[in-house]
Amino acid sequence: MIRLIPSLPAVYVIARVVWPLPWPLALRLGLAAILLVASQYHLWSRLSSGSVFAPEFPRPVVILFNGVFGAIALAAPLQLALDLVALASLALPGGGWAIPTAWRLSVGFTAVLLAAVAVRQAVRVPPLKDVPVTIPGLPPGFDGYTILHLTDLHISRLFPAAWARAVVARANDLKVDLIVVTGDFIDGSLEARQTDVEPLRGLRARDGVWAVPGNHEYFFDFDGWMRHLAGLGIRILSNAHTVLQRDGGALVLAGVTDRSARATGHPGPDLDAALAGVPAGAPIVLLDHQPANAARSAARGVALQLSGHTHGGMIRGLDRLVARGNAGFVSGAYRVGTMLLYVSNGTGLWPGFALRLGRPSELTRITLRRAS
Repeated sequence: MIRLIPSLPAVYVIARVVWPLPWPLALRLGLAAILLVASQYHLWSRLSSGSVFAPEFPRPVVILFNGVFGAIALAAPLQLALDLVALASLALPGGGWAIPTAWRLSVGFTAVLLAAVAVRQAVRVPPLKDVPVTIPGLPPGFDGYTILHLTDLHISRLFPAAWARAVVARANDLKVDLIVVTGDFIDGSLEARQTDVEPLRGLRARDGVWAVPGNHEYFFDFDGWMRHLAGLGIRILSNAHTVLQRDGGALVLAGVTDRSARATGHPGPDLDAALAGVPAGAPIVLLDHQPANAARSAARGVALQLSGHTHGGMIRGLDRLVARGNAGFVSGAYRVGTMLLYVSNGTGLWPGFALRLGRPSELTRITLRRAS
């Protein structure tokens, strides 16, 4: 049952940070046991709910697991850097430097401190980020039009009803014209999350709340979740579009399903279907959970694509690896041909790796402007 790969960083930290410390044996054994247990966090999550994506522990336990798991993930590369320096010293006169106890303690303290900050940054109600977007051919009635972009809420034991209520209250205070959600609403079954998602019923915007599914919806009862979200007043654009009107001008809001849909027997993303029958000349705003297909969207004349999925890479440095799995897109604005792609860092994130350092969560207010 023990999963080997996540145990390796923990074993390394135990061997190179904990065990050489001049502490009583019982203390070192206890700390080693804690690290090994925390390294199996995803296994315990699967045992608690049947899914690695939905740990069903009390929120403080989920936070603690993420903190210790994060400390392991951060301590391992810090200690590795020290070991590489010590190894390199063998090539120098008088080399073979020993690593002082104080340095090992510094690695542990730094990792714990950074992990605590990272978890705190992950679980907070996100701050507002303003993003102006200039669109050629935008009808005059839409100049100054505001869109609140939410994504990757991952409502769960980590992001429960109280957090969702706070997000909804902050969103409604902005009094935007339109609210969009680009998927990954939940982590968990409808039975487990029904109370936690209820606050989303309170989202309000002049032109309503529109959304597309993310990959995590397909991990659970997708059809049940789509019906439930619709019952909360959230209109789902599954390979479809709607036309917004202002002073005789039109703006198309389109959405596609997630790239993972076909693997579960559901319709995959179909941009042709989503854009079928759109008014000629109307600018198109596309909702697509994952950013990887941005070039295809640009080729179809989309003016603005809003995406999430990457969580901004979560940790600066790690974001470059996340970008490689998402066609180079991970956080912020990208010019793709004549289209602007905006990839949000996310409103929440997966509770299985709830860490943020240098990639803060966000409530993204998009303000549309006419090109001069």
